[in-house]
Amino acid sequence: MKFIKYILAGTLFGIIMTKSEAVSWYRIQEMFRFQSYHMYGIIGTAVVLGVIAVWLIKKFKAKDLAGNPIVFHDKDKAYIKYLLGGTIFGLGWALTGACPGPMFVNLGSGYAGMAVVILGALLGTYLYGAMKSKLPH
Repeated sequence: MKFIKYILAGTLFGIIMTKSEAVSWYRIQEMFRFQSYHMYGIIGTAVVLGVIAVWLIKKFKAKDLAGNPIVFHDKDKAYIKYLLGGTIFGLGWALTGACPGPMFVNLGSGYAGMAVVILGALLGTYLYGAMKSKLPH
């Protein structure tokens, strides 16, 4: 019962992602082929809402669930690592037709092939953690 709010939030997230077609491989391919505005509209809405949420967090000095203040660090000037990371993420997204959220929604919707994508993502995350100290940051 302790985690019910997280289960409910994840369920709501999955429903919204499915109903908005943000988990559709075809919609994602349309986006990468510049054939449809649909996904750009969803992503743009998320960016605008994120900017508003960060502004509200800063304005009202919000705290996390444990009561700790939410802190935003100064921007890093090393754009190369963001370009490289974004390129790798984008290539994976384009090749698999799913980013991290939709991977689990698609698996829950019965697309068993997403299990392979999730395994690859988990392996990549593990390898990054194992090699983090050797990588330039």
